[in-house]
Amino acid sequence: MKGVILAGGTGTRLYPLTRLINKHLLPVGNHPMVSYGIERLRQAGITDILMVIGKQSGGLYTQYFGSGEHFGVNLTYRVQESAGGIAEALELAKGFIAPDEKFVVLLGDNLFLDDLTPYVDKFKQQPPGSARVLLKPVKDPRRYGVPVFDPDRPDLISYIEEKPQNPKSNYSVTGIYMYDGAVFGWIQGINRSARGELEITDVNNLYARNGKLEYDVLQLWWGDAGTFESLKEAAEHMKGVLP
Repeated sequence: MKGVILAGGTGTRLYPLTRLINKHLLPVGNHPMVSYGIERLRQAGITDILMVIGKQSGGLYTQYFGSGEHFGVNLTYRVQESAGGIAEALELAKGFIAPDEKFVVLLGDNLFLDDLTPYVDKFKQQPPGSARVLLKPVKDPRRYGVPVFDPDRPDLISYIEEKPQNPKSNYSVTGIYMYDGAVFGWIQGINRSARGELEITDVNNLYARNGKLEYDVLQLWWGDAGTFESLKEAAEHMKGVLP
């Protein structure tokens, strides 16, 4: 399997720090934020990784991570020219991923303590053309994409509501997704949202409506290090994950 880390984006909630540097290179503890995603993939035996980055700080990525050899992985880079959404960034992995090849996608600002290995192993057993997402219970699910479970098939998600006012569960869909090359066809089937982006929730809902979206629940801490408060929290939780 291969891995894809999406590390573009402008990081407006971390302004003015992100005037200077891409948010995924901001320090979390002793390491750049995105280092933890690389380590989680490596830990799960995934060492061939594509990093989708923005033009900002592109040189810093290659200076720090290089080929990935020092981190036990093989890194390839592609540049997302504009902020067109997560699904648009994911589409840049087409060609890196073979049509029938399974892979794991991480959002670069999602940090977590779980070992991905058991979740990846389950995904390997899924039929071709299906997908898997990882969930986490949260205090205020109205801030996130919230799964609605299939009443007849509790192992499946029926659909995902994005930032609902009246959530039907207390789970958040985290920025950890598992697909195969069929996902690029699903991306072609969605339209841009009102904010002009190709939304990953729309892609996942196509899988869900076709009975092809399974899930697991993270057992340990997970956070989105996209604000100053969550960046500080992440630094506390990620202590000791990397030497």
